[in-house]
Order: sequence, then C-alpha cells, then structure tokens
Amino acid sequence: MLVMASATVLAAALLSEGLGGPAVSLTEGRELIATAGGAVPFLISMLIGGPLAEEPGWRGTAYPRLRASMSRLRAGLLLGAAWAVWHLPLFFINGTVQAEFGLMSWGGLLFTLSVFPMALLTGYAYELAGVAASIAVHFGVNTTIALLTVKSPVTQAFVLAVQIIVAAALLASRRDRRPGLPVHADSHRQRVVSGYGSER
Repeated sequence: MLVMASATVLAAALLSEGLGGPAVSLTEGRELIATAGGAVPFLISMLIGGPLAEEPGWRGTAYPRLRASMSRLRAGLLLGAAWAVWHLPLFFINGTVQAEFGLMSWGGLLFTLSVFPMALLTGYAYELAGVAASIAVHFGVNTTIALLTVKSPVTQAFVLAVQIIVAAALLASRRDRRPGLPVHADSHRQRVVSGYGSER
C-alpha cells in the first residue's frame, strides 16, 4: 500500500511533466531533508505530522462506525468532507503548505478536493490491513508530494485525477456488502467485517 500510494503521486508528476507541466525534481526535496536534519528526522516528521496523528482517529475510530451503516463509497466521501473541513484552519497558519497555496486559489481548491480520493484510498487500506495500512498510504502520499515539491496546480490536478482513478479501480475490485455491517475489535485493530477473507 505504501508503494502504491507513492506511485500515484510519482505517476501523476511524470504525466504532468510529459504533457508540458513542471519538471519532476528532487532539488527542493533534498533541501527539505537537509533542513530537517537528515533523512531519518525528515521521515519521522512526515510520519508524525499527519499520518500517525490523524489515522487512528479518522480510519481507526470514525470509519468503521460509518461503515457499520453505509457503503464504502458513502463512508469515504462523508469522512472526506469532514477531513477537508479539518484541514481548513491550516490555510490560516503561517508556514504550512496550505497557507502557501492560499484558500482562494487553484492550489487550495485542488488540495481540498484531493482529500476525497485520499479518504477512499486510506479507507480501502484500512479494510485490508487496519490502521497501519491507512497510515502507510497517508505517509506515502504526503512524503512523495513533499520530496517532489508538488505545488503546481497542473501537477496537483494530475495527482487528483490519478488518485480518483486508482480509488475507483480499487473499490470496484472488491465487492461491497450491504450497509449495516457489524464492527468488531480483535487483539490488533478494529475493522469492518466485510467478507474479504472468503473472496480471495
């Protein structure tokens, strides 16, 4: 899931470059790593700054409860809307990527829209392997975006499009049982009982 998540961003950046968008570069990414004090502190900061802080709540707690009464798509989109609102204050905090975009800009709009396919991807990952998998997807996307410095609206639009396609394909690849699925807790995680084990 980590590789898949990173690949959606890399593929989108390469497509954007191939169609006349900004060139893919690791120059600013290397500077970001140096500013953080090296690769390890950088990766730790990327892990804590979003995935580890958010996924236990969004996917580990809210998602299975929504899934108990609705489909994957509806639960993902509803949680995506809440997640988008959650990120709005960051547009007003100096030093954040969101503040650099600006709320009333193409970059800000595309960032907000990108939360929806991300909610579907992390939800799918959660159903496969729990919170650790949703953290991996969140971490993979955020880290690759940071390393490639995805700030151009053109590249952001490609990332959004690729992630929508991937999310749609993944959701279509596994049958979604009717709403009203029970939620149970085992020794490792809470997950939705959706019959996946008997399908493949």
